[in-house]
Amino acid sequence: MIQRVLDQRYELQEQIGGGGMADVYKAKDLLLNRPVAVKILHDQFKSDTEFIDKFNREAQAAARLSHPNIVNIYDVGVMDDAHYIVMEYVPGRTLKDKIKQEGHLSVAEALTVAKGIASALAHAHANNLVHCDIKPHNILMMPDGSAKVADFGIARAVTESTMTYTGNVVGSVHYFSPEQAKGTMITPKSDVYALGVVLYEMLTGALPFTGETPVSVAMKHLQEEPVPVRQLDPSIPPVVEAIVARAMSKDPAMRPDAAEIVRDIQQAEQMVGSGLGYAAAQPDPFATQVLPRMEEPVAPMPSRRDMRSMPSGYGYDEPEQESSVFKSKKFIAGLILVLFMGFFVGAFLSYGKFWSNEEVIVPDVTGKQMTLARQILEDKKLRVNVVETFDASVPAGTVVSQDPEGGAKVKEERLITIHVSKGGESLEMPDLKGLTKADAEAKLKKMGLKVGSVYERNSEEEAGTVIATDPKAGSKITKGQSVDITVSKGKKETKNTVPDVTNLQVEGAKAALTSAGFKVSVTKEESSKAAGTVISQTPAGGSSVTAGSTITLVVAEPKKSGSKDPGKESGKQEQDNPSVSRNGEGSKSR
Repeated sequence: MIQRVLDQRYELQEQIGGGGMADVYKAKDLLLNRPVAVKILHDQFKSDTEFIDKFNREAQAAARLSHPNIVNIYDVGVMDDAHYIVMEYVPGRTLKDKIKQEGHLSVAEALTVAKGIASALAHAHANNLVHCDIKPHNILMMPDGSAKVADFGIARAVTESTMTYTGNVVGSVHYFSPEQAKGTMITPKSDVYALGVVLYEMLTGALPFTGETPVSVAMKHLQEEPVPVRQLDPSIPPVVEAIVARAMSKDPAMRPDAAEIVRDIQQAEQMVGSGLGYAAAQPDPFATQVLPRMEEPVAPMPSRRDMRSMPSGYGYDEPEQESSVFKSKKFIAGLILVLFMGFFVGAFLSYGKFWSNEEVIVPDVTGKQMTLARQILEDKKLRVNVVETFDASVPAGTVVSQDPEGGAKVKEERLITIHVSKGGESLEMPDLKGLTKADAEAKLKKMGLKVGSVYERNSEEEAGTVIATDPKAGSKITKGQSVDITVSKGKKETKNTVPDVTNLQVEGAKAALTSAGFKVSVTKEESSKAAGTVISQTPAGGSSVTAGSTITLVVAEPKKSGSKDPGKESGKQEQDNPSVSRNGEGSKSR
């Protein structure tokens, strides 16, 4: 591709990057005589008309963005089935390269980069464009230390079209939001989560979640909490740790939007710069310090025995009680002053401006989403304190209650506490297999779970015992959630056709019935038939019977001595009286 000219305008000079979706070249815009970056899609996308349409549509939307922290898109085109996009050329390295080379960034530098990314996201989100693939690989570092976000709109086109290309999951799984991992709707808050992961990596040099497979990493985004950044590096200020934690909230409703992230970082930068952002800053041993006035050590008071043994002329004056009393009074006065100031500050924070006569009516925000509720209250010049609470009856992210309640009159800057639902309390699904249906239901109710549908299924397990649940044992569920259980009906009864074994010898009959899946019971009966011959069977041959059932055979046995055979007796009478014909008529002998 080197030295090739696209559309008689863009001369490709050198390849500067590439990935699973496209190769990137540095090129020269012959018309405007400026360097540009050209991203050429791989050949596998040529036949995907749906993807090409989305790619062009999203790239054109991204081209309308204009922001100092976003890589500008200049042009989109196609030549000889090669689809390409022309972007601003940014000399330098990616944020990923910087982290690899430096291990991690300083707190100040990480906040600067994160603020630039958040500012870019806020601008894009205001224009209804979601990136979907925020990661250090897509952040380009300018020579002055500022950051530019690349691939706006392109990642969204890929994500909407398909989740996999060449076996790679689109949107690196290490920076996935939980909703991306679940495959549910992606929103601007998904970009905020990814930004939280990027800030985590900038501060610590490590990813919050790692695993042997993409699926294992995605599951950690869904189920596990990351190790706090201060646990990895105690020098990170708590205020910065709080920004990371909020951005990486599992519930999108709990995350701030990109504009709020910008404001949070600006406040954090001021606090860190003044030293207020640190829990316990270590003093500089070489800094100029104001030391307390040194006092001479006070000799210990001698005992009375020591005083008696002192030479004449030596005396010991009793310590002045007034000095200690004076000091204790100063201490008490200072304590009272501190308590009074604490009371004043607390009252101000709770009840608003004492010196202001402006009163406002507190809006009722119960039932509203947290972000909307916060905006409504702040528009009334009220401050907001958010407290999370478990409530299975209220959707997560929705205000359950507020204090003061809606309609109350308060002064400006009054602190309003809103209780926001986190959904039902998180529980681990118990293992109910082997329990009876009644015991399983009792255990679920004791845990605050509801019994959903009850299904029955044949299985090898004993009838009446639980063989499966939905959700499965060990999975994360919320208190109040319904659980479906499946109960065993015992082994499934199969019907087999009974072979007709009459007139067979008993051993052959048994073999035939056993191979057909039946048990055999034999009874004997005197008969003129050969001994061991099956006279009859129950059930009869040809009937459909449950496999494993018993088939009863009646088998012939020789007659006992002394018993009479009716047939033979009749024949004997005919021989003894030949004058009697077979039809009962007599005849004369000749």
